[in-house]
Amino acid sequence: MIAVSALSTLLAVGASSPAKAQAPAKQLFGKKVAPANLQTRSIGSYAKGCLAGGRALEIDGPAWQAMRLSRNRNWGHPVLLSFLEKLAVDAKAYDGWNGLLIGDIAQPRGGPMITGHASHQIGLDADIWLRPMPKQRFSKAERESVSAISMLKKGTRAVDPNKFTMAHFRLIKRAASTPGVARIFVHPGIKKALCDRAGSDRDWLRQIRPWYGHHYHFHVRMKCPPGNPGCTNQAPPPPGDGCGKALAWWLSDAPWTPKKPSKKDPNKKPKKKRQVTLADLPQACTAVLNAEPMQVAGARYVPEPVRAITALPRSRPLQR
Repeated sequence: MIAVSALSTLLAVGASSPAKAQAPAKQLFGKKVAPANLQTRSIGSYAKGCLAGGRALEIDGPAWQAMRLSRNRNWGHPVLLSFLEKLAVDAKAYDGWNGLLIGDIAQPRGGPMITGHASHQIGLDADIWLRPMPKQRFSKAERESVSAISMLKKGTRAVDPNKFTMAHFRLIKRAASTPGVARIFVHPGIKKALCDRAGSDRDWLRQIRPWYGHHYHFHVRMKCPPGNPGCTNQAPPPPGDGCGKALAWWLSDAPWTPKKPSKKDPNKKPKKKRQVTLADLPQACTAVLNAEPMQVAGARYVPEPVRAITALPRSRPLQR
């Protein structure tokens, strides 16, 4: 595996042509089916970066299944993969889950995706479905067709108590209580349910951030791991539990009401939305894109064992 010190050599030898540098980055990274043979490293920011030396989450684990395999997005930094594996095992042991269904993480070399997410670019973001894993293993076809389940009461922004249970509460609380987690994105209605059920133990709620969508899954974002130069953390969440005025705004009509279109000049040509190019990404991402692939077994890389992170806390008694 090529070390970080070799990145400068790769940049000099494998510099992209001007045309390649200006091509949409999602097309370049979306074509890569195997990770770069470089030392593992998250590069850039969550929505403008790439992943060197990515590792694959095993498709089947003792308490998880990877979904939507055709997307080839089960790649990430070992710190994130270790978190997902431990969270799944502990959720099964302590929180009433048979196991977790894991959605998108990142592409083999990270970077912008052809479809879907703006983030998930540096191997530190992952989507966890709010649908529990069944006792049986899904087939390859089922992993493409089975749908996640919305937690919302139909036609509202509030959770359906018949769907969003205390098992969901405990799982999200466990994830948010883990050292190294930067943020967890959920639908505002789910945030409200967490606020209402949290009792006096509320520190972990700061990591829970309301955002559009995210009522079928929750999105975990890890902090940049130590020893990853060039990885850019997001600013910390504001102080407090986030259950006050800011959440009330999310639950109002304001975020969901389309803005009135401004009067347009009929003679003015509409501007096309600018796409992120390779030149927009950190320079080291050119080396990641140009690097030789790691040896793969079948369609995916066989990952090396990774050291587990600090054990997650057991579920604490919940105050009503």
